[in-house]
Amino acid sequence: MSKYPIIVFEGVEGSGKSYHLKHIQKYFKEKKIKFIKLREPGGTHNSEKIRRIILNNNSNFHKLTDLFLYMASRNENIQNKIKKNYKKKVILIDRFKDSTIAYQHYGMNIDKKLINNLNNIVLKKIKPNFTFLNVVSMKNLKKRINRRSKNRYDRFNYRFYNKVQKGFIKLSKNKKNYMIVNSNNNISDNKIKILKKINSLLSI
Repeated sequence: MSKYPIIVFEGVEGSGKSYHLKHIQKYFKEKKIKFIKLREPGGTHNSEKIRRIILNNNSNFHKLTDLFLYMASRNENIQNKIKKNYKKKVILIDRFKDSTIAYQHYGMNIDKKLINNLNNIVLKKIKPNFTFLNVVSMKNLKKRINRRSKNRYDRFNYRFYNKVQKGFIKLSKNKKNYMIVNSNNNISDNKIKILKKINSLLSI
């Protein structure tokens, strides 16, 4: 594995992925590890503009429009951030290509081949080295979403989130570069588990 891998945190809303990524971000700063942190949608100036359009509660896009907007945001990250830092810094990403397959294919029934073709065009040879997949019970997901201000993607029914999460789990099957983090478990235990794996990836 590269000295500076691409590490992705995936999961549905309320799964704890962003919380754990922030913890790793803080750890890297303390250890003076060179890194950049991105999120999808978002990450660059233009990607953040696209994010606001996608997540706006007044937006009501066709599912293919959503897909193309996500890909546009990803392309901005690839061209303006990831290519410049690839194998020069650790790249931490809050959601990446598997989110598109989980949400747009498993959640919205968009053709998987179309999504893969678009990802191949945008990503070319760039791919994650390791993914932490955060999973959550629907009961805890509902509780956590209700505690925060909601964007458009927080307003789907729970059947949708269940389909998306099952899609993520299918994507992780039999892959050595995946770790499933059960966010129903003790948060401190999960932090230790993730940090231990990060240290192993970076040979710390």
